[in-house]
Amino acid sequence: MFHMLVLFCLCCLSLIGVFSDSVSVMEGDSVTLKTDDTEIREDEDIRWTFGAEKSLIAKIKKKKQIFSTYDGVPDGRFRDRLKLDDQTGSLTITNTRTEHTGVYQLEIIRAENSSKTFNVSVYARLPVPVIISNSSHCSSSSSSHQNCSLVCSSVLNVCDATLSWYAGISVLSSISVCDLSISLSLPLEVEYQDKNTYSCVLNNPISNQTTHLDINTLCHTCAVPPVSVSLIVLISAGSLMIVAGFGIFWICRKCRKIDKAETSCSEEIIYAETTFDKRNTQESRVEEEECVDYAPIAMRR
Repeated sequence: MFHMLVLFCLCCLSLIGVFSDSVSVMEGDSVTLKTDDTEIREDEDIRWTFGAEKSLIAKIKKKKQIFSTYDGVPDGRFRDRLKLDDQTGSLTITNTRTEHTGVYQLEIIRAENSSKTFNVSVYARLPVPVIISNSSHCSSSSSSHQNCSLVCSSVLNVCDATLSWYAGISVLSSISVCDLSISLSLPLEVEYQDKNTYSCVLNNPISNQTTHLDINTLCHTCAVPPVSVSLIVLISAGSLMIVAGFGIFWICRKCRKIDKAETSCSEEIIYAETTFDKRNTQESRVEEEECVDYAPIAMRR
């Protein structure tokens, strides 16, 4: 009984002719959905629909010579982009955008109806990732090695894309976020003397953009070995200490000289007391009179 049921289902599928196909295309390119028929027969009608709502976007009635395309989707995403092949019934979408991603269904109406589903994926064009150096984050991991911090970023974020760091062909880290309001970025720390080949890759299922890391260019601020840096710091500190010590010595010496000069001056200066004598004018005159010698006077006749 079960085998008969399986056989019945297979027969129904063969009669209905249900097929599915997946198509990927880059944004801006054209994609053609083929019917696999070389020519439409007189008794065939063809319908093309889009999305879960099965909006009619194109149809062919061979007998009545009707070949039409429609902007059946309300947002007008297919306006001036649909082309219908009146010989095979194939549908071409030109100048594709990411909003054209979705399910397209082909229905061939004839004595034995058939249909085919196309899962179309339209991917945005990828920007080239940019690698920059965080020169302020150069750090020493050991006494003999120095690390350089790098960041790889995408100018804009796109869905269905992954940003990754590679060392050769090995993936070191990756990130994928479908948020158009932010840009993808991924850090990496490498040793300046590292000889590996590093690259940053932004990829989706059908394309990729790669930027290779040039350590000598981006990590030049980290090129001085830690030992040399320590030596320079020690020499600078020693020089400052010597200059400071000399300055202090010179100031102290000058202060001692000034103190000595002040002490010697204070010892040599002797201040005399000032006295005032009041002289007697009469006594001086008497003394002067007492000292007068009178000469004898001789009288002649």
